[in-house]
Amino acid sequence: MQTHFTLAQLADADTRESETILRKCVHCGFCTATCPTYVTLGDELDSPRGRIYLIKDMLEAGRDADARTVKHVDRCLSCLSCMTTCPSGVNYMHLVDHARAHIEKTYTRPFLDRALRSVLAAILPYPGRMRVALIGALLAKPFRALLPSKGFFGRMRALLDMAPARIPSPSPMEGVTLFPAIGTARKRVALLQGCAQRVLAPQINEATIRLLTRLGCDVAIAEQSGCCGALVHHMGKTEASHEQAAANIRAWMKLWNGAGPDAIVVNASGCGTTVKDYGFMFREDPHLKAFAEDVSRRTKDISELLTELGMGAAKAPEQLVVAYHSACSLQHGQKLGGVPRKLLADVGFEIRDPAEGHLCCGSAGTYNLMQPELAQQLQARKVANIQALKPDLVAAGNIGCIAQIGAAASVPVVHTVELLDWAAGGPKPEALA
Repeated sequence: MQTHFTLAQLADADTRESETILRKCVHCGFCTATCPTYVTLGDELDSPRGRIYLIKDMLEAGRDADARTVKHVDRCLSCLSCMTTCPSGVNYMHLVDHARAHIEKTYTRPFLDRALRSVLAAILPYPGRMRVALIGALLAKPFRALLPSKGFFGRMRALLDMAPARIPSPSPMEGVTLFPAIGTARKRVALLQGCAQRVLAPQINEATIRLLTRLGCDVAIAEQSGCCGALVHHMGKTEASHEQAAANIRAWMKLWNGAGPDAIVVNASGCGTTVKDYGFMFREDPHLKAFAEDVSRRTKDISELLTELGMGAAKAPEQLVVAYHSACSLQHGQKLGGVPRKLLADVGFEIRDPAEGHLCCGSAGTYNLMQPELAQQLQARKVANIQALKPDLVAAGNIGCIAQIGAAASVPVVHTVELLDWAAGGPKPEALA
């Protein structure tokens, strides 16, 4: 794609990066076939190629974002399916992130829209606040039917729908900063606890810690570490996301007297995709650049680390048919879609793959709250494909997917690590008990 940025524009690091990305696009349109919003809506502007045109026009002209551009960029899930399909290596992730940051700086959204985004940014990355908010949502649920189903109030209905019927108690493991390996220590790892996951499904971290210590890992929870920054990053709130990311970088590099961990393990794949991108996020920061690159190099999805460690004699306790949902952030963001699947198959579960496995379930961070109508269409399509397999349960590697699919599926949905922990001698997952 030909571009016409000025030298003054190219002095900005983000614009310079975007120009390089735009020049790789050859207008082939392969991305349209695998884009969930284009497949659903059939609008060229709701495809990666269409959004690339809109973003190029906005950035190249040096103008403020307009309502048309905002509408179609907001509809993007950041599922990154287009990056898997693209034959030219267009880094759409970095381009759309730049567009969102530009929108956040130059576009004034309607008041209710601004208010909702601010509330989500102030609550979701903080487990204590989120737990209180979920209690409030449970109390408000009886009044859900009184809200209109579209527009701002449709989003409020989606917020109420997100609240689980029962809010789990905080994990007894919370507050502990070191879980020693059982037997000889093979590795020292830091675990990203996450934010929403700690509230919605604390058993995922518990299963992760049990399994890793059993396989010979000292597992540390770094003090001062918290949200990875992804939730606000995808809203274009760059300053807030960088503050959260910087806190994690500093916390992890202090572990073991500054030696840092052998690996930073992440069991929410959406978070893992972001942490692996810290090196890029801080590429212009003279103080954190080297540390951020080091963190990105050390970061592994839980499935990567378990493959490295080996599952030993682990064996599935029951013969169950598992529909494996490959989260977008795993298969497209981290290119690891087949890794968790192989781990489950190797311990003896029967794995079945749903049709259209490349299409997003509609969770995508806060997408199911910000774009509930589209998210529900994608949810229904995903669940129909899963249930056609007649599985006993669904396994996934991302809390957003687990909540989104679990809200509509007729079978339990569990994290991959819960099944692997069970196979290695841990308790049966709560959802199956």
